[in-house]
Amino acid sequence: MVKKEKLFDQFPPVSTESWMEKIRTDLKGADFNKKLVWKTNEGFDVNPFYRTEDTENLSYIDSLPGRFPYIRGTKTTNNDWLVRQDIEVRKYSDANKKALTILNRGVDSLGFVISDPESVSLVNFRMLLERIHLEAIELNIFCNGKAKEILDILSILIDEKKVSYLKIRGAIEADPIGRLMVNGKLCVPIEAGIDYLASLTQSSAAFPHFRTIHLNAAAFSNAGTDLAEELAFGLAMGSEYMSQLTSRNITPDLAASKIRFSFGTGSGYFTEIAKLRAARLLWSVILNGYKTGESRMEIHSVSTRSNKCVYDPYVNMLRTQTEAMSSILGGADSLTVEPFDKVFRNPDDFSERIARNQQLILKEESYFDKVADPAAGSYYIENITSLLADKAWKLFLEIDGNGGFLEAVKSGYIQNKVKESAEKRRRDYAVRKSVLLGTNQYPDNHESLSPSVDQELVLGKRSFEDDLSVVPLLPFRGSEEYEKIRIAVDNSVKRPSVFLLQLGNPVMRKARAQFSAGFFGCAGYQLIDNQGFKTAGEGIAAAIESKAEIVVICSSDEEYMLFASEISEAMKGNAIVVIAGNPASAEELKSLGLELFIHLRSDVPEMLRNFNRLLGVKM
Repeated sequence: MVKKEKLFDQFPPVSTESWMEKIRTDLKGADFNKKLVWKTNEGFDVNPFYRTEDTENLSYIDSLPGRFPYIRGTKTTNNDWLVRQDIEVRKYSDANKKALTILNRGVDSLGFVISDPESVSLVNFRMLLERIHLEAIELNIFCNGKAKEILDILSILIDEKKVSYLKIRGAIEADPIGRLMVNGKLCVPIEAGIDYLASLTQSSAAFPHFRTIHLNAAAFSNAGTDLAEELAFGLAMGSEYMSQLTSRNITPDLAASKIRFSFGTGSGYFTEIAKLRAARLLWSVILNGYKTGESRMEIHSVSTRSNKCVYDPYVNMLRTQTEAMSSILGGADSLTVEPFDKVFRNPDDFSERIARNQQLILKEESYFDKVADPAAGSYYIENITSLLADKAWKLFLEIDGNGGFLEAVKSGYIQNKVKESAEKRRRDYAVRKSVLLGTNQYPDNHESLSPSVDQELVLGKRSFEDDLSVVPLLPFRGSEEYEKIRIAVDNSVKRPSVFLLQLGNPVMRKARAQFSAGFFGCAGYQLIDNQGFKTAGEGIAAAIESKAEIVVICSSDEEYMLFASEISEAMKGNAIVVIAGNPASAEELKSLGLELFIHLRSDVPEMLRNFNRLLGVKM
């Protein structure tokens, strides 16, 4: 009989100190924390490696899937999720036709967004749900009003179809606190809105798997928050609903069973996985305080819009694909992958098909649905789950201690925190600390704005009424400032051109020419490159011949003083002269009339707006 040996028994254990000693040797005296420790947007440090000992103090580490505190998810035999697609309902027969089509193409969760609440009727809903087997899908309905009427209509239709109420899954997506926060007001006082929600929740008790609150935490990620804030604010909203509903004689069990959380998923691959795990952990702790038997969190994930771009738009598919993977590996119960063109036009059949198939590939070809809590045992993910949970919990307790989420919205505390985070993210994109591929790094300057882009959708600002109850959340997209600049260039009579005048040290001039090409490429300027010049005179002649509006001198810091003055004098009246870099001689160069410098710490949109003004490009 062949004796089986364990492979790793052949290797002696290596201590953490041994690893650290090897790392210190490789760093050759460089600071470990500065070189290898990553500080996240949430403010905590992430080490370059983790080991078993780093998980020993995590209290939940031995918990199982389907068991309290549900950090490992609510699924025990697999990791299946529902593929959701939303349909805007203008004409009920058309919406039904589209629903039947996409149900045959892999969707098993329908979201009907009803644009006109006054159109809600039994006749129209019969048309909407014709030939749809309600027991086989998840049915979600969003309507800005008429929620109780919709629930009554569904009861009639379910009875007509002779379907058990136990088999009906989905939600009537009410969220009065979320609507107040996003829109700045409600059509009724917030207390009346919650009274209505309590009545709706009580009426839905006969539907054990049908939710009445779709808590829109994704609004925070789309407004620019970090992950810990999205978690904390979402949990605080959930806690507010629990408090408000139980104070209106709704039992904690019923209230908890009617709440669904909707989280946005961004491009932080591992941290987004950790976010959903931390969310379930913290929500189970909150509900445990209510002594509920139902302490599981139902999570719907949706790809965020804050990192989506208009230029090089197919890169959005790469973003939504990793976002879908994070959501699924984090244990989302249902998922919406928004079409790649959602932020700049009405999605067409192609973009909707791609969005559906992104999920189907992960399910049918990559087997993401086979293993419950696939992140289990990853020392890294277990630790960032704990770090995120700790950070979010402290912020949650701060909100709770100051009167709860609703009071924090009324006082503007939530909005101010969101605004601060959005401004930090804007700055990171502006100095290119955060990368948006194809927009602020590696742009295709030859690309022109597609005629299909709805410029009003991209450039327009949300308008709000004057009599607001609270300060509304403003949507945030990292690429927005760059796109406004580039659209102005595309709409201008003449596309500005930039001549990259390379002189001196071959390595430095090439590096700075590449940097400058990326810098001005963000605005879609025409770039005129070359292999460099032996003398300033040759470079000046070529620059004048090119008729470029901007000339960028690309050289080493030490060499700028040798020829910058000659170039500046020769180009007066011909072009704007720019220095690539931030040399120690900057003040001397400024005294010679060279005022413009581009470098790694430059605010790129601010500089490009200034160049547009100098060139007469109307913003």
